[in-house]
Amino acid sequence: MFQLIRPDTQFDFVGKRHIWVSISALAILATVILFFTKGLNYGIDFTGGAEVQIKVPAAWDIGKVRSELDNAGLKGLRVQQIGEPSAHEFLVKAQGDESSLNQVSSQIDGALSKSLQPKEYDIQRVDVVGPAAGSSLRISGFLSMFYALLCILVYVTIRFDYRYSPGAVIALFHDTVITLGVFILTQKQFDLQILAALLALIGYSNNDTIIVYDRVRETVQNHPEMKIRDAVNRAINETLARTILTSMTTFFTVFALWTLGGKVIQDFAFTLMVGIIVGSYSSIFVASALVVWITEYQAKREARMAASPKAKSRKNSPGAMRAQPKLQS
Repeated sequence: MFQLIRPDTQFDFVGKRHIWVSISALAILATVILFFTKGLNYGIDFTGGAEVQIKVPAAWDIGKVRSELDNAGLKGLRVQQIGEPSAHEFLVKAQGDESSLNQVSSQIDGALSKSLQPKEYDIQRVDVVGPAAGSSLRISGFLSMFYALLCILVYVTIRFDYRYSPGAVIALFHDTVITLGVFILTQKQFDLQILAALLALIGYSNNDTIIVYDRVRETVQNHPEMKIRDAVNRAINETLARTILTSMTTFFTVFALWTLGGKVIQDFAFTLMVGIIVGSYSSIFVASALVVWITEYQAKREARMAASPKAKSRKNSPGAMRAQPKLQS
């Protein structure tokens, strides 16, 4: 029978946790720096404005589109090419108050009609969002991610205990931040569609982490004498084949969506592809490392408290000695 990972595999994931966590910390730091220096390329969903998608003749390039709009008196418009160059499709973006935004489509139509016949160009899509609505959507979007992380924190605490929940939430925060970092680096447009992909990613990545945590808990219960780092290592190795196969299956499905689904769904699929890779990494290397650190810290803290003079005096007090049960012979 084909086996991707041998049952007796014993990779030492926990032993190198300082390296993996350091890599993640550097990636998060780089994202924070990029956020404040370069920033996200917000779509009109979050900034407010108008987007008009146009299709023009093959002889027109982006410079020609800009010059025609400028000659018509339409200043301050941003023009970018979308899709394949052979499609000759462009996205025209405008900022302003709501009344002026509603006229952008007709103004662009008028500018193009001066040089082209009606059959030579096509206004394919018009989206208009007021500035106030865009700002409100941006705040609501980030709040939705915060509430999702908060709910997962409560869920993991109830299902497992306090030692597991910080690792799960920090791993999800890690996945979200690094995926946003890729968007800042590539300057892909961040809109409601991408926000929906991030929320889907949070759910997917959390499920991956829960699988590992469940095996850790089972290993600890069945082998109470085992050190936590050995239990976590064993749990990761036992679930490694499942993690790789599930992630690969999902990745190739989303990859097909990215390559064949068309430009409307491409950025959504791209977000999920990045998130699947980062999420699988964090479930193995980040969430598990945090469980080990928290458990070992708690054990050392309890040992210090037990060795303190107050704890010894309480243990040796007459009341405590009377309360001790008699040993059976």
